[in-house]
Amino acid sequence: MENEKDRFGETMRLVERAKEDIYFAERERELLETLRGQLRKVEVEAPRNCPKCPGKLESYTFEGFPLDRCHECGGIWLDKGELEAIVRLISRGPLGAWLDTLTAKT
Repeated sequence: MENEKDRFGETMRLVERAKEDIYFAERERELLETLRGQLRKVEVEAPRNCPKCPGKLESYTFEGFPLDRCHECGGIWLDKGELEAIVRLISRGPLGAWLDTLTAKT
């Protein structure tokens, strides 16, 4: 009888972990869709070559920052300092963005 309780408890823990994994996978999918929606393709006159493979780079903007994406390998290429600036901007959240608009010098 004691062994059956242990197996049932272990099964319940596994079910709980699976539900948690499903929940967080769904949240991550929603976040990725939101971020992909913020990508805007930019037409350039002369496409550049990917530094990693023989593919061509496509230009995009994300949160106002230019970036290049390789159509072949999927690599994302940024200029110096852009990744840090993007992370800083995104990590501030809506309140930080609102404060930036208030204090922007235009």
